[in-house]
Amino acid sequence: MRDYFLRRLLLIPPTFIGVTLLVFAITRFVPGGPLERAIMEARTSETRRGGDMGRSSTSEEQLADLKAYYGLDKPIPVAYVQWLGKVVRCDLGTSHRFNEPVRDLITQRLPVSLVYGGITLALTYGVCIPLGIAKAIRHRTGFDNATSALIFFGYAVPGYALGAILIVFLAARAEWFPMSGFVGENFSDLSIWGKVVDLAHHAVLPLVCYAITSFAFLTMLMKNQLMDNLAADFVRTAVAKGVSFKTAVLRHALRNSLIPLATHLGASLTVFVGGSYLIEFIFDINGMGLLGVQSIFDRDYPSVMGVLVVSSLVLLTGNVISDMLIALIDPRVRFK
Repeated sequence: MRDYFLRRLLLIPPTFIGVTLLVFAITRFVPGGPLERAIMEARTSETRRGGDMGRSSTSEEQLADLKAYYGLDKPIPVAYVQWLGKVVRCDLGTSHRFNEPVRDLITQRLPVSLVYGGITLALTYGVCIPLGIAKAIRHRTGFDNATSALIFFGYAVPGYALGAILIVFLAARAEWFPMSGFVGENFSDLSIWGKVVDLAHHAVLPLVCYAITSFAFLTMLMKNQLMDNLAADFVRTAVAKGVSFKTAVLRHALRNSLIPLATHLGASLTVFVGGSYLIEFIFDINGMGLLGVQSIFDRDYPSVMGVLVVSSLVLLTGNVISDMLIALIDPRVRFK
């Protein structure tokens, strides 16, 4: 098992290089990049001063300087190796849009995503596991049918679409919740308890949108896995030998049913850094997700790559953690 985890850890660097190299190459071929935008802005400025729109006001020397400024004057392999060398030194470059180091931008916005990601993960697993157990035990009862209606609603409605609906009806019309933001404008003037209330007030609608999709998926996954294990021979044998049904569920069937949830945990950890790009964009939450959306729209490629670096490392590390949890849950697993 130790050798397996060592091999998995050794696979992180080549996988990381493959992912970042692919996105790095794509940014060089996507139209409307920072160089094209700079040229268009120069031509627009020239036109406003009375120049000819059809005549380029950018000389060859200026074009070469722009390419050097945006790091587009070198071949992709050379530029990528230089970028990767900076990443190893924790230098993610400078944002073209904000004119600040990308590392500082991520440091400022990461706590916001960590708060939402941590609460979402805790609520999702804390509710889905007990609810899935209850639905499996009370299969085809009124409780199961009523909760299934909410589950299927979560499957059908994307989080960002639900966010738009909640903003219109609960924030704009009913005015029960704020329409956007992480905290209120007077947050710094509030007491400690007032800050907690203000933070919770702003977090209700985004957290509902964050959790709705994962909530539906994990609940049904827990229910279906537990029902399969309850019908297995080892559970029926345990009950036949005198083990109570409650003990058979909690000590035998439940442990095997948690394996798929442990597998899903690795991918769920990305919510800590990125949350949902569209949800943060809709609610104007100044987190990593909003930074990623703004960077893509503005072709701010250093910020795009910076967000990708953090998200990729968290996802790869989460996959290793998932394998460790599976080995702890299932003693039959022996990686050879």
